[in-house]
Amino acid sequence: MMQNKNLFEELKHQLRNGTMTNRLVIINICTFLCIHLFLAVGKITGSDGFEVFVRNIFTLDATLFGCLLKPWGFLTSIFSHFGLMHIIYNLIFLYFSGNLFERYFSGRKLLTIYLFGGLLGGLSEVISSTLFFPEEFHIVVGASGSIMAIFAALAFYSPNTKIYLFGLLPVRLFVLALFFFAKDLIGIGSADGTAHFAHLGGALFGLLAMQNLNTEKNILEKLENFVVVVHTRIQKITRKKVKEKKRKTFEDINHEKKKKHDETDRILDKISKSGYDALSKEEKDFLFNQSKNA
Repeated sequence: MMQNKNLFEELKHQLRNGTMTNRLVIINICTFLCIHLFLAVGKITGSDGFEVFVRNIFTLDATLFGCLLKPWGFLTSIFSHFGLMHIIYNLIFLYFSGNLFERYFSGRKLLTIYLFGGLLGGLSEVISSTLFFPEEFHIVVGASGSIMAIFAALAFYSPNTKIYLFGLLPVRLFVLALFFFAKDLIGIGSADGTAHFAHLGGALFGLLAMQNLNTEKNILEKLENFVVVVHTRIQKITRKKVKEKKRKTFEDINHEKKKKHDETDRILDKISKSGYDALSKEEKDFLFNQSKNA
């Protein structure tokens, strides 16, 4: 029997049990919504601080000094989009290339190539900007570098796989890859607002990831193991903190109980020696509250 789930339950289910492709798509969409929520609040309140916050957190400053000052941009920018058409185009591309990638490889490998393809793409954009356009300031945002890494890896691994454009036109993967590669090469230096070096850097990582497959020399295998180790350590630290918090909470409760018990004994001793009227108002209130909670 099929169980009906509301939107939030389905999203929660996909994040926990769905394919890695679905998880990445959902994370990108949630990041997009968060960005525009902050921007909307900024417009409503008339405050520029929200836009500054968004740019500082969710974008990669492509200048050398800027990326060193805000290094988290290498990671956050590959999940972030500002334009509606930008995210729609990227997520359609991610959905189909990610699902195809998961036919051949594991979800963990997809996550690894997404992360490090995006990181190398961002690094490529910073290096190219520093070398060729040192006077220009621009930011990098979007999952394109990560997606190009996935697509380039697929094109190298299975070049003759056919993709049906618009569901009609069959095109081999390597032909599409060459088209995108040529498009980015031609676009270098143009004012089209596209981070072409980030695309090329991502594609380069995709090609490197397919070298020496199923051997210890494979870079994707090494990085996947690194991601697993980092994830395991984070889980251990998180569990340790949760246990410590629970232990401290338990100790605090026992300490509070003992404190109240000692105070009750003191007040009762005072009554036995001097009578109830000798108690202060605070002591009477404390004793009354304790008798209610008993």
